[in-house]
Amino acid sequence: MQVGIPRETLPGETRVAATPETVKKLAQAGHRVLVERGAGTAARHPDADYEKAGAELADAGAALGAELVLKVRRPDAAELARMKSGAVLLGMLDPFDRDGLQALAGAGLTAFALEAAPRTTRAQSLDVLSSQANLAGYKAVLLATQYYGRIFPMMMTAAGTLKAARVVVLGAGVAGLQAIATARRLGAVVEASDVRPAAREQVESLGGKFIDVPYETDEEREIAEGVGGYARPMPAAWMARQAALVAERCKQADIVITTALIPGRPAPTLIQPDTVAAMKPGSVIVDLAVERGGNCPLSVPGEVVERDGVTLVGLANLPALLATDASALYARNVLDFLKLVIDAEGRFVLPADDDIVKACLVCKDGQVLRSA
Repeated sequence: MQVGIPRETLPGETRVAATPETVKKLAQAGHRVLVERGAGTAARHPDADYEKAGAELADAGAALGAELVLKVRRPDAAELARMKSGAVLLGMLDPFDRDGLQALAGAGLTAFALEAAPRTTRAQSLDVLSSQANLAGYKAVLLATQYYGRIFPMMMTAAGTLKAARVVVLGAGVAGLQAIATARRLGAVVEASDVRPAAREQVESLGGKFIDVPYETDEEREIAEGVGGYARPMPAAWMARQAALVAERCKQADIVITTALIPGRPAPTLIQPDTVAAMKPGSVIVDLAVERGGNCPLSVPGEVVERDGVTLVGLANLPALLATDASALYARNVLDFLKLVIDAEGRFVLPADDDIVKACLVCKDGQVLRSA
């Protein structure tokens, strides 16, 4: 197949959908790989490395006009206009955006939204959400160290002892667990909260303390178990109890990192403005959910702001701040997905009985196949 790797055009997007490592494997499999000039520059992959890996350097039109196009983010209108009807598109396409999916279908594409892959053991190697969230959780802690005016570990010196920072992580999914691990490695005292009871063991295994919100009914506990590894909206009574407990922990914290997201819904509000006002001067909140409205209503997408002496870090797309590693993981995820839709002769196939392929296929033959 002819495989196109265009440069990402979304502002701030530094990742690339294929690295010289994965391009080499595609070329060895007999595919003709067209890489747009400069596609990997921001991820520290120069054009010469792609040529050595077996790719041909091309312009944007050639890369977008390929039979199979690999992208990080969904193509915009200008990019769609340069793509061929009947082409196959892989990327993080936001499967809950109905209008965006309709635009892909209108362009005649067979499109796969990789973030829609099920949370199953078989799909782990191509789980783009997990690979990118891991890096986001790590980077969130480093950002906190940048804006926090003190150190993380306890330090005993001749001039006296400095206390360890207190970190609260809200949401113990992939990003949250990595944030816990990173903060602990830096010497902080860490607490974490999550709606899922199974998260307790994971938090404690990393050296964190679980903030326990008791369940008052079997219904609450059942909802908290989630579906397919994802959280579900909790009942109002439980949310109120959690909010009160989390507010008290946040007031005592030096750093709060919020990671709570529910697929297809706005991010839940976890930190109210009055809680921010009651936090210690110099405290830092890193809001990883800012692209979906934020876990704190005071967070500003793309900006770092100060409210009542508290610094709120609303920088979006943290994996793009680690472009080289983020691209490496993403490109391997893509390559693993391609094994499901390309046969031994290098032809595109669409297996009807593969649960991963079925979950990721969002449009085909001009029709949107997923209800947003």
